[in-house]
Amino acid sequence: MDAETIRKLIESGLPGARADVQGDDGVHFEATVVSDAFRGKLPLARHRMVYATLGELMGGAIHALQLKTITPDEAGTAR
Repeated sequence: MDAETIRKLIESGLPGARADVQGDDGVHFEATVVSDAFRGKLPLARHRMVYATLGELMGGAIHALQLKTITPDEAGTAR
């Protein structure tokens, strides 16, 4: 597994989202995901939305994913 594949999966699963994914060992990753879809949602719900884009890869090919999930307003990049 690689960071670019995870980025593509997240961005295709959350239309309009922007993801920055880092991780060099192939199993542990960090991602910052910016999406309007997070507006009004608590952090746990936001994380579940991201995990849903990765499906069965979580806990398998992706051993760990540290997430920062924010709206464009929170990121200071409102569209």
